[in-house]
Amino acid sequence: MNTYLNRELSWLKFNERVLEEAESESVPLCERLTFASIYQSNLDEFFMVRVGSLADQMLLSKEIRDNKTHMTAEEQIKAVLKDVARLNRRKDAVYAALMSRLENHGVRLVNFQKLGSWEGGELEGYFDREIAPLLSPTMVSRRQPFPFLQNKEIYAVGVLTGKSGGEKLGIIPCGTGVIPRLIAVPGQPGVYMLSEELVLHFLPKIFDGYRVVSKSLIRLTRNVDIDADALYDEDLDYREFMAKLIKRRRRLAPVRLELSRELDGDIVKTLCTYTDVRSESVLRCRSPLDLSFLFQIQDTLRKHPELFYEKRFPQKSSQFRSGCSVLRQIKEKDKLLSYPFESMKPFLDFLQEAANDPAVVSIKMTLYRVARHSKIVESLIEAAENGKNVLVLVELKARFDEENNIEWSRRLEEAGCQVIYGLDGYKVHSKLCLVTRRENGRTEYYTQVGTGNYNEKTARMYTDLSLMTADSSIGLEAATVFQALSKGETIDSVHHLLVAPKCLQTRVLELIDQEIRCAQRGEAAYIGVKINSLTDKSIIDRLIDASRAGVKIDLVVRGICCLLPGVPGSTENIRVISIVGRFLEHSRIYIFGTEERQSVYISSADFMTRNTLRRVEVAAPILDPELRRRLVGMFQTILRDNRQARELRPTGEYVRVQNRSDPLDSQEFFYQEAYRRATEQTEQPAAPPEEEGRGFLKWLRTVVGMR
Repeated sequence: MNTYLNRELSWLKFNERVLEEAESESVPLCERLTFASIYQSNLDEFFMVRVGSLADQMLLSKEIRDNKTHMTAEEQIKAVLKDVARLNRRKDAVYAALMSRLENHGVRLVNFQKLGSWEGGELEGYFDREIAPLLSPTMVSRRQPFPFLQNKEIYAVGVLTGKSGGEKLGIIPCGTGVIPRLIAVPGQPGVYMLSEELVLHFLPKIFDGYRVVSKSLIRLTRNVDIDADALYDEDLDYREFMAKLIKRRRRLAPVRLELSRELDGDIVKTLCTYTDVRSESVLRCRSPLDLSFLFQIQDTLRKHPELFYEKRFPQKSSQFRSGCSVLRQIKEKDKLLSYPFESMKPFLDFLQEAANDPAVVSIKMTLYRVARHSKIVESLIEAAENGKNVLVLVELKARFDEENNIEWSRRLEEAGCQVIYGLDGYKVHSKLCLVTRRENGRTEYYTQVGTGNYNEKTARMYTDLSLMTADSSIGLEAATVFQALSKGETIDSVHHLLVAPKCLQTRVLELIDQEIRCAQRGEAAYIGVKINSLTDKSIIDRLIDASRAGVKIDLVVRGICCLLPGVPGSTENIRVISIVGRFLEHSRIYIFGTEERQSVYISSADFMTRNTLRRVEVAAPILDPELRRRLVGMFQTILRDNRQARELRPTGEYVRVQNRSDPLDSQEFFYQEAYRRATEQTEQPAAPPEEEGRGFLKWLRTVVGMR
């Protein structure tokens, strides 16, 4: 029996689990809207990146095959499109069900067929005054070529006939950046119409003198997968090169065309010709082509708390004492923060204290994705202005965050920071910070290693871990990593840290081999791993070897998993679960060995070839016995989850975990524990300022993908 699953099809199974949350009656209504929108935004990114990459492979060679299932790029695209068509039918159905449920709470989305003459007249007046003057219609002809369609923008298209006969194509961009997406219907509180539907309805008015034979809204998705390293010219300024590359990405080849209505086959062929989209990549949708407006609907229902998850706020960590130096407390004992259950504030205080401590001589840090208004970057700027040596590696190739990172890199340089931009051929994805302090002739190292980005916003939405230690052996190796990065190099060997691309995969394989040898000697052997994705074939094959040797293996893989567990004779000792819940599971934990000889790491790296061999990643050992027990306990709690967990079967299907144990939602459990510990420290658990809460909601509206 096959033990592998195709990467792209496995990702679609992950997005199906997201869609299931939108379908689930156990999820509050407005949160189901969020999951529906996330499903769509995830799918957009999947087409832009993964399907775009497969399309490029098809152009290069028809013989390129997936190294696990041996499917060609064309075979993968066909399988993807078939699965997406199935999933989109479910998405359309759940959207209709959710909108029906919203009507019970006074919110309705309508079209003109559901309006009376007075409301229709009022909307027509609104259209004439506020919308029509902003539109830029195009009549496609020999003199007027088909316009360039922006990635993911919605356009109204009409097939037109005039007095002279013959058909023409009219097209209008619906997103001007000024027109509100949701338009309130006059005289009917809570009733709305989408602006693109208003434009489509008045197509005959815009193309006066023509008869509209058929019409539809369309949306084009473009490939954004550009290999920056392959295109880079060393004579160019790298930052300016990346800025130009972002502009170029907006005009790349289309990979999908979505239609809101059925059109004549010949018209679809014409659209495919104009847009250069393959006919099989045309998808019809009964739900709106962009679901981001659902967040606006949520805002209208904030007065109904029962429609949302119960409010949860990151709590103060019981490991830190108020009013005491954070550096001193880290020196006393290693600290481990667990987001979003615990607040990121101790780390922010750590940076702020380092920026102002006269004994601190340098701060070195890698930045991959940061917040739009980053306190972390502000602390680095302050440190540089205070005369500290501040080295910051800003990864300009962080997909979709390039522009934000370019702007921050400029500000850091202006403040006097030394800014570097990564390595040729490798993204720097590690979450590493090193503070060096000199006092009484002695050098002290304070190292932070995390599983998630230095981003105050995502720290309240993603589950991540952050280790802070004053262990000199860790600090010296972190210093070695930064020295290599400064020289544009990767390191060849380390003893404590695991550092990709040369010293992570190999060490993981060695640790798996160690468990295999224990099992072969008849000793208890164990591997536990929590990651976002598992695609690295070398690691997969070694895990299969470990299973055959009798090693018990627990894998918590949120997204892609190319390993099929439970296959007799191969993977029967492997269990795989996935948790998709209120918070994005993002932390990475590696556990090797049984309790008496356990090695435990946290890491920025998934077990994907891109992470283990094509990025700079760092995994840090948990040396403190108490923190190690805490982390293993967290992992075991996740394994017992029977509310949000789904188990992967040998067939490749995921099924919800069901057992007779007491109900356990691991994310809610960790929050309850954080509240309990905070309450023991103080009489009242912490809650963020109101304006911070509003800022978070604004951020969530713009970032809904599950990265």
